[in-house]
Amino acid sequence: MTEKKKLIAPRLPRGFEDRLPAEIGAINEMTAKIRKVYERYGFDPVETPLLEYTETLGKFLPDTDRPNAGVFSLQDDDDQWMSLRYDLTAPLARHFAENFNDLPKPYRSYRAGYVFRNEKPGPGRFRQFMQFDADTVGAAGPEADAEMCMMMADTMDALGLAGKYVVKVNNRKVLDGVLASAGVTSEEQKLTVLRAIDKLDKFGPAGVELLLGEGRKDESGDFTKGAGLTAEQSAIVLYYVRGQEPVDNEGVAELRTMQALFDAAGYGPDRIKIDPSVVRGLEYYTGPVFEIELTFKVHNEKGQDVVFGSVGGGGRYDGLVSRFRSEPVPATGFSIGVSRLANALKLTGNLGATEPVGPVVVLVMDKDQVARYQAITSALRNAGIRAEMFMGNTKNFGKQVAYADKRNSPAVIIEGSQEREQGIVQIKDLIAGKEAAAAIKDNAEYKAARPGQFECKGDLASIVAAISELPAVANYLKDNQ
Repeated sequence: MTEKKKLIAPRLPRGFEDRLPAEIGAINEMTAKIRKVYERYGFDPVETPLLEYTETLGKFLPDTDRPNAGVFSLQDDDDQWMSLRYDLTAPLARHFAENFNDLPKPYRSYRAGYVFRNEKPGPGRFRQFMQFDADTVGAAGPEADAEMCMMMADTMDALGLAGKYVVKVNNRKVLDGVLASAGVTSEEQKLTVLRAIDKLDKFGPAGVELLLGEGRKDESGDFTKGAGLTAEQSAIVLYYVRGQEPVDNEGVAELRTMQALFDAAGYGPDRIKIDPSVVRGLEYYTGPVFEIELTFKVHNEKGQDVVFGSVGGGGRYDGLVSRFRSEPVPATGFSIGVSRLANALKLTGNLGATEPVGPVVVLVMDKDQVARYQAITSALRNAGIRAEMFMGNTKNFGKQVAYADKRNSPAVIIEGSQEREQGIVQIKDLIAGKEAAAAIKDNAEYKAARPGQFECKGDLASIVAAISELPAVANYLKDNQ
């Protein structure tokens, strides 16, 4: 008796997802629009690998045998630890430093790609997701930061989100000055205060005041420990958070310069505005910080109306490249969360949600005529039309057409012995057929009418011409010229 084969369960790892043609096509269309804006601003593409040496990424890692907290890591055969990148900025810093002598300065580049976080997955929280970044390395002035904000605004406009977003701008130097004025000196307390400020949109000034003090209890009863500031210290922070300009410092001067550039270029406060609540989470930001917030309302898990929120952001990170070189290297950039932005575009009707046009399928009616069917297929391909010859193991006409339907095919080409004798082929326009069939209730009438089906001459040039005139194929050819 033979031992029963043990099958492996086909399981997708938690925090990861498969992507299907419709989503891939929609994302490609979206990123193509983003790419055009970046290139219009003079940025060029660059690619960096998925893996970097762990020390290159600059992530604070615990002192363990396997540095995999927050990142996915493996050990190379030379005992060097490598990790999957958790963002696209640290690899860019490595690339610039390694090719410092050959790259133009400032170095203006963009890149799109997957990043990986070794974190607990949850609803809408993935371990692999795509980012689309743009950075300028080697430009120290606030003009480079202002340009990033303008490019973010223009990108949102290009995606059809005009009037539905605002780019918010702040400066970490201003925040550092406010913290110093409030007497906040420890790094742990600084981070807690910054996290509290970051919750302004969510909890309002009263909620932030609680988080600056002893802490805040939410509706469920969960308690978040506060920063432990005194009432006097909290007042200094809240004065700034409520929009009152702090005492002049370098950060305030940079914001004024940026505001003057926004005004000169015609970017009003409906598109870009200075906002004291912007903090940004990463510790390597050293100057201006900014984020794109989508301002339209959506329903949260409780059915409440809430603002959609941030889909990307960035800031100045003058210390990151300097980890690799002795001299200071200024840098600024921003990152768009592709999946989150795609979700926003879907909600606003600006994301292409239809499955891309599939290939024209040449049906195999007679096995001894495969060479002829292949010639038809090749002629279509040579004309720039997506096409394939059916390669399944059935001669059944209905099953072959059903296959074409599943492929979202615009048409099938039919040549049996009768058509061959007459020197014709039958073309079944599947899209027109479906539209016509919706108006035909009687099955017998449908079969007699054969909606969407017509004949043409059987020579290759006539077949290509007839297929090219189908609306779906004509649009495909127009978009892919």
